[in-house]
Amino acid sequence: MLITHDTRCALDTVVDLVNTAPEDDTTPDGLPDVAALQVFVREHQVSEVGTLNEGDLAAVRRIRARFAAVFAASDARAAAGLINELIAAAGTTPRLTDHDGYDWHVHYFAPGASVADHLAADCGMALAFFVVAGEQERLRRCEAPDCRHAFVDLSRNRSRRYCDSRTCGNRLHVAAYRARRKEAAG
Repeated sequence: MLITHDTRCALDTVVDLVNTAPEDDTTPDGLPDVAALQVFVREHQVSEVGTLNEGDLAAVRRIRARFAAVFAASDARAAAGLINELIAAAGTTPRLTDHDGYDWHVHYFAPGASVADHLAADCGMALAFFVVAGEQERLRRCEAPDCRHAFVDLSRNRSRRYCDSRTCGNRLHVAAYRARRKEAAG
């Protein structure tokens, strides 16, 4: 599957956005305030965003939950329905642009769109490309029992199981190794 630079950036953004959600009542929200949203927007180079406010924060949290539902979708039809709702509500308006030193690429949000609509349109379209390509199963959640982070499996054989092999994957492999050693030692 060919993934353009813009699609990859949008995928990274949507994964990071979904992963800002608290996993339970004991974990903090990764977007606790407008300042955190501003940092998120800056770090992900979300363009054409004006001054952010509490309304923007609330709207981004709402679409974050809707994106999380896409990663939890049981099949392509369910994912497609959720994505269609997201991009339709955002008032998707494809247009070519070449800003900030990037070559021509497509933005899917209308000029002057809110940050939530911007994210819903661009990130929704990136996820839509996966469904169209028959690759919805690559939109996953970490299989580590104490981690439910979202990620996009871009491995050749669709075998990635953990959000980060250096942390979640390694931790579980070490635990399994120690359990085998303990069992062998009797």
